[in-house]
Amino acid sequence: MGIWEQTGYDVRLDWGGEGVAALGRECAVLVVVDVLSFGTTTDLVVGRGGRVLPVRWRDERGVARARAAGAVVAGEGAFTLRPSSVTEIPPGTLLALPSPNGATLCDAAAATGAHVLAGCLRNASAVAAKAHELGGPVGLIAAGERWGVDISGRGDTFGPLRPCVEDQVGAGAIAAALAGLGRSLSPEAALAARSVDVDALAACVSGRELTEAGHGGDVALASLLDVSDAAPMMGEGVLA
Repeated sequence: MGIWEQTGYDVRLDWGGEGVAALGRECAVLVVVDVLSFGTTTDLVVGRGGRVLPVRWRDERGVARARAAGAVVAGEGAFTLRPSSVTEIPPGTLLALPSPNGATLCDAAAATGAHVLAGCLRNASAVAAKAHELGGPVGLIAAGERWGVDISGRGDTFGPLRPCVEDQVGAGAIAAALAGLGRSLSPEAALAARSVDVDALAACVSGRELTEAGHGGDVALASLLDVSDAAPMMGEGVLA
């Protein structure tokens, strides 16, 4: 037990891979929150009866295993990491979804032995209810962004963590819902719970980046609060 694990609170919050390592030592449940875009895309797929296979960023062997398992690999056809690409995905689809943040962190979180959920604004209350049902301390992992990542795949850099508004807000919405279920919040989780402002997504750096690239519709999909009953949970490496 120690200060890094935020011991003594039911709900805790930290950032990125380091947060997974810290909270995974004590938490029975880890919720990976990547609002733009992995968590939102996963919610939409699972909400339509599909499944998501998280693949670590630039893990070619992972992609090959996904193909061998019969998965549709995002980026190799109509479906991508963008939420708007999966709004009509056929039920039953297994979508392999590589991403530098959400997918990579889900894989790392699963290795801790904790139950792993994928959360966003759309399913904040549903994910909170599932985490509460599973019991034990809940660790909220705000994914954050990475400086230098070229999502097109042309660059090689994978820089340090950039904490971001959208994942603070998403984690805060889940924390607030857990507080409503009687769970105690660490100061880190409580501060996030007080900062829930869905309108901030469009104006923050990540939202503006997507909008200026012509993907404002994805930001709009990600900004909707509690419109989904899906609570994607990892089982045998797949979120469903």
